[in-house]
Parts: sequence; structure tokens; C-alpha cells
Amino acid sequence: MCGRYATTADPATLAAELDALDETPKAEGGGSPRVGYNIAPTTTVAAVVDRRDDSNDADSPLRRRIRAMRWGLVPHWSKEIKKGPPLFNARAESAADKPAFRTSMKSKRCLIPMDGWFEWVQADDPATGKLVKVPYFMTPHDGSRLYVAGVWSAWRDPSAHDAPPLLSCAVLTTDAVGSLTEIHDRMPLVVSPDCWQAWLAPDRPAAEDLLHPPADFDSTIEIRRVSTKVNQVRNEGSDLIVPVGDADEREPQLF
Repeated sequence: MCGRYATTADPATLAAELDALDETPKAEGGGSPRVGYNIAPTTTVAAVVDRRDDSNDADSPLRRRIRAMRWGLVPHWSKEIKKGPPLFNARAESAADKPAFRTSMKSKRCLIPMDGWFEWVQADDPATGKLVKVPYFMTPHDGSRLYVAGVWSAWRDPSAHDAPPLLSCAVLTTDAVGSLTEIHDRMPLVVSPDCWQAWLAPDRPAAEDLLHPPADFDSTIEIRRVSTKVNQVRNEGSDLIVPVGDADEREPQLF
């Protein structure tokens, strides 16, 4: 799964890098995507989409856009934003068959930029004899940005007819590969740049080969043990992704 990640590129940076339109709200107006090192579900995040200027005209120009979305998909048919765990992940191999994600998989696919993602491994704490969850950060060796496959939805509150739609998204996951299986059996589905256009295409479903990670993906990823400070969602800062050794973590925290 992917329940926490880091992203340090603001929408303006992403728009410049991707030659995209920045359609995110301005900070002073609220609702702008969060940039930071401890992004959690229900946070407003940046997502990349390809959409036509006029969604009702198949000949209308198709443009790449950066949009603000709630991480935790709200299906378009939902009557309300339900309490409980948000739909922040979807299994790539079965999302097209699930009612919550079926429509989005057909025509509302996105890319979610991140510097890397976190996972936790259970381990014995020799000091207490208790099981603790030790955090790891997975990030490219070369410092490049990851673009992870996602699906999105536009939900309108039935009780507020004049309100703008809430855009929300979920990260697609796939079976972990190589050394990444030592950390978790699932991982985010990363999309290579040569597949972005096909993945984002709003007029056709995704081909089967897009639902698999790039070849030799695990060899490009550094698995980095990091501070248990990241266990608490309220903690923030670049120190959360700094590598630590066993000696640096003398008091592991329960997750």
C-alpha cells in the first residue's frame, strides 16, 4: 500500500516541468496542494491530468493540467463523504472491476508526483521486547521525481447544488518487486515518462501493459531507514527522510 509520501514540488514547478496549466487555487484562497515530507490521506495534493478545454467536444484541445485533489477518492455517485478510512489506495489489477473506481479507470486517470513513499516494517525492540514499526523511505537513487498512477473523481454534494465539485484521487498500487518485497508486498504503481500520454488519455481505457511497473524498477530505488518521527502525521520537515542507523534510533516509537 501507500499511505504516506513526500513531495517537494509546488504546482508552479510541476507546471513548468511538464508544460502544463496550473489550475490549482492560490494559497490565499485556500485549497492549495500541500508540499511536504509527511503527506497523509485526506490531504489536498497535486495531481496531473490531461483534459480537453471543452469536455463535451472531442475535437477540443487536450491540455496537461495540474489540479488540487483530496487524497482519498470520493466516488461520483456517493451521496456524502462517508466517515471512516478514505479510499486512498486502489489495486491496479482489480480497480477497473470495483464500483468505487470503475468509472475513473475508464476516463479519469491521473499522475501523482512524489519524491518517495514510506512503509513500515514490524521489528522487535531489544530495549522493551515489544514489537515496533520501523519506517522506511523509498526514493530514486538519482533524486528524480516519481510519477505514480492514480485515478480521480469529481463529486458534487447533493445538498449544495451551487458548490464546485470536490476533486479527489487514489493511488494505484501493484505487487512489490525485487528488494522492495522485503519492506511490503505492495508498492505504488510508478509510470515511466514514455507512458504518461497513454495513461492520462481521457478518451480510451488504459492498456494492460500500463498496469505493471517499469522493468528493473527496484534497481532504481533506494530503501532508506528513517526516523520514527514520521510515525506521527503532525511531524514535518526534511529530517523525516534523512537516513538513520540502528544506533540513531535508541527509543523506537510504537506506530
